Amino acid sequence: MTALTIKLATTAADHHIARMAALAMGLSMLEAAIPSPLPGVKPGLANIVTLIVLTRYGWRMAAWVSLLRVLAGSLLMGSFLTPGFFLSLSGALCSIAILAISQHLPARWFGPVTHSIFGAFAHIAGQLLLVYLWLIPHTGLAYLIPIFATAALLFGTVNGLIAAHYLNAPNTELEAPKLTG
Repeated sequence: MTALTIKLATTAADHHIARMAALAMGLSMLEAAIPSPLPGVKPGLANIVTLIVLTRYGWRMAAWVSLLRVLAGSLLMGSFLTPGFFLSLSGALCSIAILAISQHLPARWFGPVTHSIFGAFAHIAGQLLLVYLWLIPHTGLAYLIPIFATAALLFGTVNGLIAAHYLNAPNTELEAPKLTG
């Protein structure tokens, strides 16, 4: 009896996406170990990687990194197909949708910090919308908006500053060959 072997043809871009997604997953795992003062309020450290990939390689690769992080991270954490998975997925989808639009804004005034803030607000808006439509259909959720908006502004700014600092640093180790797509 012979074993069936399937060989996939991979490119340098595939390997780079995998490395970036693995780095983002590692940051997500680290973040999961940090106690949160409020449920659902997290710094979003993996978004730093997404911002760097967006700036250097474009939206398509950033979307792959973000979605692979959510999917593989949920499998590693044992939360695949749980409400937490769908909340993470809805936030990621809204965030990458806003990043798709915001990347076309003038670079003179909009960069990693503003993209990060836009992404953080979109992420929390997507999550709150899903909570309202699926889990807790009550208008009382509106009382949480100022808390989550403040966290999105704070963490979005900090993550954007970290990404901007990294993007401006010479000789960064996450450099990859020029990729298309």
